[in-house]
Amino acid sequence: MVNEHTIEIDGREGEGGGQVLRTALGLSVATGRPFVIHHIRGGRSKPGLLRQHLTCVRAAQQIGAAAVEGATLRSDRLAFAPAGLHAGDYEHMIGSAGSTMLVIQAVLPALLAADGPSRLAVEGGTHNTWSPPFDFVQQVFGPLLTRMGATIDLELVRPGFVPAGGGRVEVYVEPAALAPLELMERGGLVRLSGEALVSALPPKIGKRELTVLRDELGLAREDARLRVVEQPAGPGNVVMVRAEFERCTEVFTAFGRRGLPAERVAADAARQAKRYLDSGVPVGEHLADQLLIPLALAGSGRFRTGLLSLHATTNMAMVERFLPVRFVVEEDDGGVVVAVRGE
Repeated sequence: MVNEHTIEIDGREGEGGGQVLRTALGLSVATGRPFVIHHIRGGRSKPGLLRQHLTCVRAAQQIGAAAVEGATLRSDRLAFAPAGLHAGDYEHMIGSAGSTMLVIQAVLPALLAADGPSRLAVEGGTHNTWSPPFDFVQQVFGPLLTRMGATIDLELVRPGFVPAGGGRVEVYVEPAALAPLELMERGGLVRLSGEALVSALPPKIGKRELTVLRDELGLAREDARLRVVEQPAGPGNVVMVRAEFERCTEVFTAFGRRGLPAERVAADAARQAKRYLDSGVPVGEHLADQLLIPLALAGSGRFRTGLLSLHATTNMAMVERFLPVRFVVEEDDGGVVVAVRGE
């Protein structure tokens, strides 16, 4: 499978996590370029392929009719060679509470370049720590893709949380040549709101969290909503703050866990929102990471954000391995400007 056109990747590069693999999978199928990755997730305490990462591999393999070596649990090496790019109706079960949204993220570049519309359903976790929750993708990232010319429809069939999983997300994607995006200002604040999501737990937990959000952020009672999951697959608690501006929207999330008081969960979400509101930049830390691949696929564009995370700079380096673009980062008042330029 390895030839002179194969891209060699060291999975310990940068932050050394699963994003290196996910970016490689999506762009490999989208561009037709094979790759081999060694030391998969080499920067993690439990390296190698976990169930979530295997689901990403299998989804990309199916869409790209790829030949694959090393797609086994805990494998630290994967060879991946796509042979085509096919739209279709795809279903994948992670088999754990692993993030459904990261599976969708991995194959989205391929689905945008496919030969027709596709539907992808993924079962697992929908609101996971250290990954974008469903609400972020639907309300923050998705609308910006729409602005760039994509047609993407996301549906939360049922939520799933760690450790039970059991969530299901469906996404409909039509192929599109993305247009450049420029997001330098966020405009005026349209609405600030909060939500406490409670699954198989006493609703009073969410009510306590909303009290904190109202006090910390000055929210009106109608802008602080309790959502209780009907027919839950398992216990879960998420606090979200949504900041809607004229030019963009951001969502900030904190997750409840056993032994952590509800008030501290809500205070964390409020702290994240305040930091963003005070920053003046339109693009938050996690959105900055998400926008890199779409802007690279468009061939140009730019946005203003705060200091870039190691996750983002790692992603930049990986994108440049597959696409004829380069990222330019320049300091700006209170942050940085990230621009994509074709080579």
